[in-house]
Amino acid sequence: MIPYGRQDITPEDIAAVEAVLRSDFLTQGPAVPGFEQALAAYCGAARGVAMNSATSALHVACLALGLGPGDRLWTSPNTFVASANCGLYCGAEVDFVDTDPATYNMSVAALEAKLAAAAAENRLPRVVIPVHFAGQSCEMRAIHALGQQYGFRIIEDASHAVGATYLGEPVGNCRYSDITIFSFHPVKIITTAEGGMAMTNDPALAERMERLRSHGITRDPAAMAWDSEGPWYYQQVELGYNYRITDLQAALGRSQLARLDDYVARRHAIAARYDAALAGLPLTTPWQHPDSRSALHLYPIRLHDAARRREVFEALRAAGIGVNVHYIPVHTQPHYHRLGFRPGDFPEAERYYAGAISLPMFPTLTPAQQDEVVAALARVLG
Repeated sequence: MIPYGRQDITPEDIAAVEAVLRSDFLTQGPAVPGFEQALAAYCGAARGVAMNSATSALHVACLALGLGPGDRLWTSPNTFVASANCGLYCGAEVDFVDTDPATYNMSVAALEAKLAAAAAENRLPRVVIPVHFAGQSCEMRAIHALGQQYGFRIIEDASHAVGATYLGEPVGNCRYSDITIFSFHPVKIITTAEGGMAMTNDPALAERMERLRSHGITRDPAAMAWDSEGPWYYQQVELGYNYRITDLQAALGRSQLARLDDYVARRHAIAARYDAALAGLPLTTPWQHPDSRSALHLYPIRLHDAARRREVFEALRAAGIGVNVHYIPVHTQPHYHRLGFRPGDFPEAERYYAGAISLPMFPTLTPAQQDEVVAALARVLG
């Protein structure tokens, strides 16, 4: 089976993890801040706060921005459920903004129209989470301008997009957002096994996210509710969580970071080869916005005949091609059905989903494997 995505672990990665195993620290030692500082420097952000998953980072980011009961969070329906669930974790109301038909990202036009309607009803969102689907940045300059106009805060869900650029600058620099979230799941661009990181330029947000990821506890006397009783003393100053990442994971992530640009370049070479090989087949290949250089986490195609999607999917799987589908629109999930959403609410996202198939895309995909994928797809499509 050729998977749709997979990690690349090198001897250097193994040596980095082994060094931690032989050190005095396995969990909260020097590797975690080292990884945070290295990725923040790569992105051009002031601070990075590493956590045990991107889901945890999304939750903590929402809390740090003050999201709570009575507030509203808007995100894209074309994403993994975590992008919306983080709002529910905070007790907020969640809603969605339909997608752009070319990029499959949040549509700026749809967002602008929805904001105008919400302003008239006094129901504006507190937080908007644009999702950089498949590794391609949303149109963040325009979204940021709307944030300034309507007063919402912005979290970039860049789980797919570490190593991407927007307007010539790294995604994660937070020029157009309060916080940016990365994921390091094994199928992502770089991996820590499980893990995520929140990037920000606001030191107060960074400090609160650091506290929230570790039970809401502080050892800083300046942040305590009353005087410290001694050098052993700590205080839980708010309700937090155990969302910490370990030194083992951070060491792996920092080792992988050294190859991030090479990984993204390799993904671009694979995508260019797909683009050429699939030309003429009854499908649409991914379109790249000129303002963005995607990290190409995914290579999603759209079948022109969406009615054949299941047939094509099953035939490819039977041929040993581990295709997948990204994503089932969040608002069509049973939990969100119980919250009042229905099929038809966000038609562009639903149209994309109906014919979508993600082809194998990972940096160690060989030309022979890629040829096998293309040949199998061509056979099925006739």
